[in-house]
Amino acid sequence: MPYSLDDKLVIGVSSRALFDLAEADAVYQTEGLERYREFQRSREDVALQPGTGFPLVRALLALNQRVEPAGRLVEVIVISRNDADSALRVFNSIEAHGLDITRGAFTNGGDSWRYLGAFRCSLFLSAEPLDVESALRHGFPAALLLRPPDGISTAPEAGPVRIAFDGDAVLFSDEAQRVYDAGELPAFYEHERRRADEPLPPGPLRPFLDALGRVQSRLSAEEPPIRTALVTARDAPAHKRVITTLRSWQVRIDETFFLGGVAKVDVLRVLKPHIFFDDQLSHLEAAAAAVPSGQVLREQLELLPADRLPAKQPKSKAQPRPRARARATSAQDARPTGSKPASTPRPRVGPAAGELREDYATRASSEEPSAEPSHPEPDPRKNPRARR
Repeated sequence: MPYSLDDKLVIGVSSRALFDLAEADAVYQTEGLERYREFQRSREDVALQPGTGFPLVRALLALNQRVEPAGRLVEVIVISRNDADSALRVFNSIEAHGLDITRGAFTNGGDSWRYLGAFRCSLFLSAEPLDVESALRHGFPAALLLRPPDGISTAPEAGPVRIAFDGDAVLFSDEAQRVYDAGELPAFYEHERRRADEPLPPGPLRPFLDALGRVQSRLSAEEPPIRTALVTARDAPAHKRVITTLRSWQVRIDETFFLGGVAKVDVLRVLKPHIFFDDQLSHLEAAAAAVPSGQVLREQLELLPADRLPAKQPKSKAQPRPRARARATSAQDARPTGSKPASTPRPRVGPAAGELREDYATRASSEEPSAEPSHPEPDPRKNPRARR
């Protein structure tokens, strides 16, 4: 009988989200694809260092120890644009670090997001903007992982899994964010005051929050295995709608911070989450240097500079790099918190409010392959705002 993933929390993670591949990427950049493959083969027994997604993956997999041998709660699947030959070092590194990961999909440059439904993924973590964009557009919770902070430990740690979320455009839709982007702060407060009793529509990571809740419900409430935090720039009076929304969803958030312009990174240093999700570059630049961080992409949203993104995977010789479709954006383009942006309201990446996908398998299996050629890990350094 086939092994079922339907009742599991499944995390899809790319190889360079799980491990630091900067050294191998430097070989590819200077010496080409064949030398890169030789480099990986010659170091197949040298374990890769942890990447940004490593702490979350390790902490979630540890939850299985609470229920084994009766069953499993969490599965992690490597979903990579690499080929299986180059990926042998990844699996050897998984074994060396003691990670209980046995499954992988290696597409050799093909679109990796198309397999998220087949694996029932509740979350997809990648270091490639185009993969994250495609996943979000098709209703899959996903985030672009940034460069890991210094000092990620390889040793297991005790305690619960700690996950921190921004609110607007992450857990909630970007409805209120677009109002803020289009006007001044007083207009945003008035908009939210009038809708204080109206729940916000769900955002791109709401299904992941629900999946975490299902895991929590299967474990003891006396020692919560997962602690979630909402770290938002909202403050009073805009806080009321957040509380209304969480009550209507009947979900538990363990810690909530209404910061009103106070730097999020100061709270995150104390909270020490295994990962922090936000959509705004102005918050992520500082956060990514302190804690593992992921960006939930929206249309026309700035990306961090390429040196803050993990090293890319090499492209196949038969698959040319796509042309840049948007101008480069530097870190200096990020607007300060609370200031009025110069741009027009940003369209959303992903489904409209109320259209978040419930059947993870059906949609992906019915999608036709992209008419464009597939590209293994286009270089964000040459196209930092590629179509998202």
